[in-house]
Amino acid sequence: MTQETTRRKATDAFAGKRHDVDVLIIGGGPAGTWAAISAAAKGARVLLADKGYCGTSGATAPSGTAVWYVPDDGQTRERAKASRFEMGGRLAEHEWMDRVLDQTWDNVQQLADWGYPFPVDEFGASQRTSVQGPEYMRLMRKRVKESGARILDHSPVLELLVDDEGAVAGATGVNRQTGETWQVRAGAVVIATGGCAFLSRALGCNVLTGDGQLMAAEAGAELSGMEFSNAYGLGPAFASVTKSMFYKWATFYDEDGQKIEGAGSARGRGVIARELSTGKVFGCLDQADEQVRAWMRTAQPNFFLPFDRLGIDPFTQHFPVTLRLEGTVRGTGGLNVTGDDCATSVPGLYAAGDAATRELICGGFTGGGSHNAAWAMSSGFWAGAGAATFAKHHRRATSASLYHTGGVALQETARHADIDSAQVIRAVQDEVFPFERNWWRSAELLDDSLGRLDALWARLRASAPARNAQEAVRAREAAAMLATARWMYRSAQQRTETRGMHRRVEYTATDDTQHHRLLSGGLDEVWVRKHPVAVRASQKLVLQGVAA
Repeated sequence: MTQETTRRKATDAFAGKRHDVDVLIIGGGPAGTWAAISAAAKGARVLLADKGYCGTSGATAPSGTAVWYVPDDGQTRERAKASRFEMGGRLAEHEWMDRVLDQTWDNVQQLADWGYPFPVDEFGASQRTSVQGPEYMRLMRKRVKESGARILDHSPVLELLVDDEGAVAGATGVNRQTGETWQVRAGAVVIATGGCAFLSRALGCNVLTGDGQLMAAEAGAELSGMEFSNAYGLGPAFASVTKSMFYKWATFYDEDGQKIEGAGSARGRGVIARELSTGKVFGCLDQADEQVRAWMRTAQPNFFLPFDRLGIDPFTQHFPVTLRLEGTVRGTGGLNVTGDDCATSVPGLYAAGDAATRELICGGFTGGGSHNAAWAMSSGFWAGAGAATFAKHHRRATSASLYHTGGVALQETARHADIDSAQVIRAVQDEVFPFERNWWRSAELLDDSLGRLDALWARLRASAPARNAQEAVRAREAAAMLATARWMYRSAQQRTETRGMHRRVEYTATDDTQHHRLLSGGLDEVWVRKHPVAVRASQKLVLQGVAA
């Protein structure tokens, strides 16, 4: 329990619905559903609560995604690991990369056994390096229900509950459709709420506002890698689709129709950001031949829906593009995990998927799909099993005293000013959306933004509690985005170098003396501290040679 939230006892005379289970899963995307299935397989009574409808909400459900699925044949895996290891600033850990690749291989095989329709090539071999979100998540919802786990749809969690010793022991929430409140008493909890995309209108990210990270921090959990949270997704300016794989066949143009040299999706996105800072940028998939065009239509059909509705041929016509902030959804920052079972620093609390840091396998750089999809499968599987094991060995009496951890919008204050959630959200977006503040970072602008963000947090903390549960949901989303922005920028202040996706304009090179992680946490007072990276022997020799 943090000292920043007054401890309030959860009364037995709870007005809404009450559930008593072994494991509560918060979030119903890939990580959450894998966690539910894994926990149920351990014999746990499992309840999954989703802010939306499990199977259709979140970043994975509406579109296709690649999967980091690599055979264990030595060189292929080593090359796959080496590429991301360097790109992420050498902060990834080989042991974790190997674990994720092994577990993902097994989970994808499980999907095939369950009947997922992987395509086959002309030789009849199953192609398992990607999944289609709608089919994938429809199958996962079905398997969750068949596992015996129960699902609460449209039921966002508002706060965590802890016991006398500070261990997480449940949560409270609300049903968005009925307005009815609910409480879960659980032996352990898994946070699988996804990352925070700051309501930037990126596809599937309307429910990804950092709620799980806020709840966990209120219970005392720490985060890691929050400086690596400035990922922007490339997409048409008139649509929410930020699946950017197809843009490697694109040419980018200015408003006069002149080609923008150096602009690209993979390594030229910074050029696009600079051009967008002063004008418009247009794209055209004019490098794709007829065979590639046909494949694109089948690989990600929803990519083309906005174009088809407007009568635009993206292969021959120029269309305006933009970069939408996707924060920790495509970034790597999230809750710090302290063990192989994805436990957090708070007893009884586990983290999985985009809600957890992916530095362990990506270091300071990731993107959409691929590694994220593999991490969701693997971390969800481990977190569910870990939570079930914890619950089994730490069973609490159902009558044990529990305490609320939630602060903003839930706790009585001396003041009575209402929270203007829309105003708070706009204010946060004004600090994190601009490229000059977030794509490129500087001490001056980080200080400038944090001055306003800290003042906004102080006002929010002193505001009156929400008048009803529906208002509380929106206020908690606003608070979570604000907290995320402060963790991001405080961490960015401390990393005085350029590494991974973190770019400091005053420090354009990577500093080998800063080969460490940055843990962060706190609410009223945000703290940041260094944490060593586990390295294997061969890597230690390289680093020692660099230091010498």
